[in-house]
Amino acid sequence: MTAPAGDVLQVRDLRVRWRDTDLVTVDGFTVGSGERLGLIGESGSGKSLTALAVMGLLDEGLTASGSVRLAGVQHDLVGAGERQMARVRGRHVAMVFQEPMTALNPTMRVGDQVAETMLLHDTRGSRADARAAAVDLLRQVHIPDPAQAARAYPHQLSGGQRQRVVIAIALANDPTLLVCDEPTTALDVTVQAQVLDVLVSGAAARDAALLFITHDLAVVATVCQRVLVMYGGHIVEAGTVDEVFTRPRHPYTAGLLAASDLDASTEDGRLRTIAGTVPAAGEFPDGCVFRNRCPNAQDDCVVAPGWTVTRPDGPAGHGFACHHPVPAEAQVRHG
Repeated sequence: MTAPAGDVLQVRDLRVRWRDTDLVTVDGFTVGSGERLGLIGESGSGKSLTALAVMGLLDEGLTASGSVRLAGVQHDLVGAGERQMARVRGRHVAMVFQEPMTALNPTMRVGDQVAETMLLHDTRGSRADARAAAVDLLRQVHIPDPAQAARAYPHQLSGGQRQRVVIAIALANDPTLLVCDEPTTALDVTVQAQVLDVLVSGAAARDAALLFITHDLAVVATVCQRVLVMYGGHIVEAGTVDEVFTRPRHPYTAGLLAASDLDASTEDGRLRTIAGTVPAAGEFPDGCVFRNRCPNAQDDCVVAPGWTVTRPDGPAGHGFACHHPVPAEAQVRHG
């Protein structure tokens, strides 16, 4: 059984555990064909663990349960063996990592690394065809003089060029889903905008969906159509970017937006912050995981909140998990 028609990815009851501790508890979400879905939250919220569980790349000692279904793949990704996953990764789903120097092999020429993924999945025929396709992919991601860049080693390219190489590798076999984990964090603003344009246009040309993980709300507003807000390994709010960013219902979402809005500073001119810090993994409170930092917390928050849907029109509906949400009439200006 693959993902349902229209969905590239379907995640259900995903749990990531370290020994007896739940680090991620996700009831479920989907990514539609060609959709761009953002996953946001502070560092330590469980975003990257969720992505690594989808990719089958969890570190030793971490275990995943539940169900992850991908279009075009007959078996569930959770519990699949490494040989099965090696046929899926780079072909049906590809990942763009945060730091290209750790994603690229420093001892291989750039063109050979782009060609290698096509040869491994036998999508371009001969080695010569794969190398020619690699140069063309470097051209598609707007690397100057792609033929010369193909002969270079990673350290001979700039940070922005290296990240474009990683994107070229991810796009090489026309995957149906790209998982992007903070792919522009280490880049300056100008280069970041260029790389985002390459990523979005490359995915759109292939009708590939994007699962975009970041803490940068401005990037989500630029790139994504729908957004999931994560805290303590749980999705606490979900909806269209426009609705969540202008009418947040969860206090955590509202706090993130206020902290990123230069016009929402305090009386002494300081940026607003969310009280406290993100607890260490496994140390989030019982009940509502945000209650020890939440300005709206009350006694009933010791019980985990259910999911409230405010506009139940399919996957684009707006929902949240909170006993004492931000009033529906509240408006937040962002961007």
